[in-house]
Amino acid sequence: MRHNKSFNHLSRKKAHRDALLANMTISLIKHKRIFTTLAKAKALRSYAEPLINRAKEDSMANRRLVFSYLQNKEAVTELFREISQKIAERPGGYTRILKTGNRLGDNAKTCFIELVDYNENMLKDKKSEKKGRTRRSRKSTSTEAPAAEAAAPAEEPKAE
Repeated sequence: MRHNKSFNHLSRKKAHRDALLANMTISLIKHKRIFTTLAKAKALRSYAEPLINRAKEDSMANRRLVFSYLQNKEAVTELFREISQKIAERPGGYTRILKTGNRLGDNAKTCFIELVDYNENMLKDKKSEKKGRTRRSRKSTSTEAPAAEAAAPAEEPKAE
């Protein structure tokens, strides 16, 4: 029976799947955003988020555990130095999946997966939403109107 075994095997054996997810996690840490299929992105999220959560506490045990999964020194140092500072106050949800449609060749669902705190466009939108609304004043239109009225009577006598 298959009760409570909801894990996407991605049509790969365990060693191949682990290597795929480790390489994708390294790319996500280095580039902050990667383009992939929706199934791989969902599997990557469940693989990468516990590793990112480990980076909150910078200890030798956590570094060794993350390195045992990733096997890449540059990715581990970037994760523990830069990314851990940005996610320090975030309780979870370190990645975001944005669907981009279907691929032309095989019609697979594609998406972006990115680190939440590194998307500058969405961070700017949040900052602009927090500010209060500004009202447009009519002063600029009222100053233009008398100038237009003054020019209009001067042209009318010439037309007569």
